[in-house]
Amino acid sequence: MVSVPFDLAHWQKVAAEKYPHGLPKPFSSDPTQWLFNGHPKGADQPLHVAVARLLGYQWPRQTGSSFPDCPALGPDGLESYADSDGIVCLSSIHREQPAAYRLRQLLASALGTYDEKKLILQAGPKGSKANSLEDWLRDEFFEQHCALFHHRPFIWHLWDGRKDGFHALVNYHKLDHATLKKLTFTYLGEWITLQENDVKADKPGAAERLGAAKFLQQQLEAILEGQAPLDIFVRWKPLNQQALGWHPDLNDGVRLNIRPFMLAEDVGKKGAGILRAKPNIKWDKDRGKEPERPKAEYPWFWIEEEPEEMDPTPGSEFTGNRWNNVHLSLEAKRKAQG
Repeated sequence: MVSVPFDLAHWQKVAAEKYPHGLPKPFSSDPTQWLFNGHPKGADQPLHVAVARLLGYQWPRQTGSSFPDCPALGPDGLESYADSDGIVCLSSIHREQPAAYRLRQLLASALGTYDEKKLILQAGPKGSKANSLEDWLRDEFFEQHCALFHHRPFIWHLWDGRKDGFHALVNYHKLDHATLKKLTFTYLGEWITLQENDVKADKPGAAERLGAAKFLQQQLEAILEGQAPLDIFVRWKPLNQQALGWHPDLNDGVRLNIRPFMLAEDVGKKGAGILRAKPNIKWDKDRGKEPERPKAEYPWFWIEEEPEEMDPTPGSEFTGNRWNNVHLSLEAKRKAQG
């Protein structure tokens, strides 16, 4: 580096002419960056930012983090629009307005007068062809969200496989065991009751919607229980610290915690499970080797080939292979946890 010629005096003069009041403060309008201020106005993707704020998501500077020349931010006036439990259904359920209605309210507060069609047209990495916010939320939002945030989505779109069926956007950061139970038995439960009433009234499509909703509820119940293959597996945690049912640790990352929802029986796109679109997420073996770990606590590190059966039997030699697609039964976890 010291051998590279550099005319310090020249560039100091250029900097003084271009920035007479000093260098500009760091700034980013890209919502994938930590410096982003979390407000739809001026954002590269105002619609996606607005949806995230509606679901109660906040960017690092809004939660107290600061960076050089980028202080933490206080309230910006949109906090009152954030959903308290991080569940927003596309239809009106649980005495809540539909997602599109609530999104329009937030956008009006954030942007003032705005062109809805233009916002939709410019949404996502490649733009959108949807005719309304309702269509965009139902058909395009989640796939765009996955692409924008490098296939580590923090807003999940769960559905029953029918365009006229049950759809819910959920804030993954708030989706603990209690919240998933609320989604399964309160929000989806109310939707099922509505479909049962429609079946009694002999409304067209009601029986099919009811069947799809009940099937979704069964899958969510299975994720809550956490029996393999709808279990959470974290390779760096010992057997006695593996989650019993849906009790995710956010520090383990989206890649591992989203697995039960993607391995649920497909209701739409192949490999997406009960998600509206399929994130580009796999659980292949990671590169490198682990340091030696006790066989009783980490049996998966004592396996040469990728395990195909539940509760794989360890071999006699430590391999250190970083398997991620391992399935552990509730019985094995409970036994390890005493």
